[in-house]
Amino acid sequence: MSALNYIKPNTNGAKALPPNQQNNTQLVILLRFISIAIQVLVISLAVTVWQYQVELTPLAVVIFAELIFNISSYYLLKHFNQRTTIGDWSLFGQIMADVIFLSLLLYFSGGASNAFVSLLLMPIAIAAVTLPKLLITLVTLTAVIAYSLLLAMLPDHASHHVDMSQHFTGMWINFLFSALVVSVVVARMAFSLNKKERILAQIREEQLRQEKLLTLGVASVQVTHQIATPIASVQLLIDELSEQQPNDPIVDELQQQLKRCQQSLGQFRQLATEVRQQKISPLSCSNLVKQITEHTTLNFPELTLEWLNHSKLPEQAAIASDSSLIPAILNLIQNAQRANPKSMTSIEISSEIKNRHWHVAIRDFGVGFNLASLAELGEQPIVSEQGLGMAVMLSHVSLERLGIKLSLSNHSEGGAIAELIIPLIDN
Repeated sequence: MSALNYIKPNTNGAKALPPNQQNNTQLVILLRFISIAIQVLVISLAVTVWQYQVELTPLAVVIFAELIFNISSYYLLKHFNQRTTIGDWSLFGQIMADVIFLSLLLYFSGGASNAFVSLLLMPIAIAAVTLPKLLITLVTLTAVIAYSLLLAMLPDHASHHVDMSQHFTGMWINFLFSALVVSVVVARMAFSLNKKERILAQIREEQLRQEKLLTLGVASVQVTHQIATPIASVQLLIDELSEQQPNDPIVDELQQQLKRCQQSLGQFRQLATEVRQQKISPLSCSNLVKQITEHTTLNFPELTLEWLNHSKLPEQAAIASDSSLIPAILNLIQNAQRANPKSMTSIEISSEIKNRHWHVAIRDFGVGFNLASLAELGEQPIVSEQGLGMAVMLSHVSLERLGIKLSLSNHSEGGAIAELIIPLIDN
């Protein structure tokens, strides 16, 4: 039973996707190899040392079939490990096979009177810590039915005595009670422990995430402080150039770019102040659409935003906003622009209100997200050829503060989608 300590509990309730039961299946196969060796050893001792009269032929056939099944399972697992995810039903099949093989061995070696009949609890225990409730119930029912059949198939001379009949009935009740305790209590304890582990893991991940954000914040403040003086110096130089070359278009272009730097610096300072003061104000959805369009035209003049259904937005529709909202959305738009093919100069933004939430989906026409890193995007910085990662993470944090949910996915017709689910407020 100590092998159960190395079997990982089921996490089916923790994630939307089914858990990968590969490690648990490998351990079950390893335990079966060990079990086969012990079976051969015990039968050999029973025949040669203890002089028990057993039918060797059916036992040998069952053990041989068990060995062939286990070897096949090992190679199938090794083969499919590189192609697919091992789910609950695969592990369930392995545990059910253990119940069947063990029941056959017991049937040909004394049935319910065999001292090892309680081993039928082992598959139930493994199922209790690795499988969801439905499959645990199926394994438990199968084991109880197997035990009941072994008890019913006992020879008449083994149970004709009243005391023995009561003894076997008591054994059946004891097995049934033990099976229920293992399948219910152990499963519940495993679920509780696993839930605590998930919570602790989430706390650790959130702590690491906050540490990364704190590092980025400190670095941003330092950079802002350091570039303020050079920007002021550049402004003086450009003023001198303007006096010397009043009609030079290059000087005008430099002046415009410097103003953008100064505006960005001012916005960052304003954002830091509002975040510190937790200043949040209402903003109408139509006004946000207008501001996003204006900022995109200013910052990405070569890019066209194709707003879908935004004209259907109610005038009174409003959301909670602060200075970080528009930069966060612009980051997503910029990432979409980078992901687009060079010949594509437009991005689709669909807009829809459902269930007191404003759904805004930003779609590009690139190659889409890398599936291997899709789950981590927005949670931590990820190196990407498309420029995704750091900006997405910062946008995710800014949006999260406002109660906005950001989900990333790939479009069925190509490209990627960044969907914002923004709660509406009473304006």
